[in-house]
Amino acid sequence: MTESEIVGTPAGDARITWHPAPGRARAVLAVGHGAGGGIGARDLQALAAGLPAAGVTVALVEQPWRVAGKKVAPAPKTLDAAWRGLWPALEGKGLPIVAGGRSAGARVACRTARELGAGAVLALSFPLHPPGRPEKSRADELLGAGVPVLVVQGGNDPFGRPEEFPDGGYELIPVDAADHALSVPKRAALTQQEALGTVVDGVRKWITALV
Repeated sequence: MTESEIVGTPAGDARITWHPAPGRARAVLAVGHGAGGGIGARDLQALAAGLPAAGVTVALVEQPWRVAGKKVAPAPKTLDAAWRGLWPALEGKGLPIVAGGRSAGARVACRTARELGAGAVLALSFPLHPPGRPEKSRADELLGAGVPVLVVQGGNDPFGRPEEFPDGGYELIPVDAADHALSVPKRAALTQQEALGTVVDGVRKWITALV
């Protein structure tokens, strides 16, 4: 059964919705949303539904700007401050923590992983660059995380296709034909359900191997 809690941070009140593993959990996966959506994103919901059975408690994290009903995300430093502020609530479970997020949330996780003591980072739809601007690379954030990183990237993501990512110390799961939201067109060789299954199975195997 899920439960939500409000956590105060320097950037305002954040909200954590817990999807606990039945029995004894082996880890917590804390995932934040992107700048254009919330925790209702299909990949976040699929992870919350699929990972607890594998012993992974999933914490879906809503940044204060979303909790407050605002439509525009604040500056990266404000997002990072909120993530740091809610981290003790995640540590309260006494389990290893995998920090993660989609898009802007993945950037937050990468930037703060080492200082907060995250065991690893899950980067869903990492925005390697703005659409059409490959010269504006954010690869330094990804490569500088300082912990094991798993990238899950759509094959048609305008923010960076899998083949655009530089070589480095991380793993990458491509999702064929998927866009930045990890949506696949109806004409694709795999269904939306199969695409999400690829995401959940890949993340489950990766976390299981880590912890």
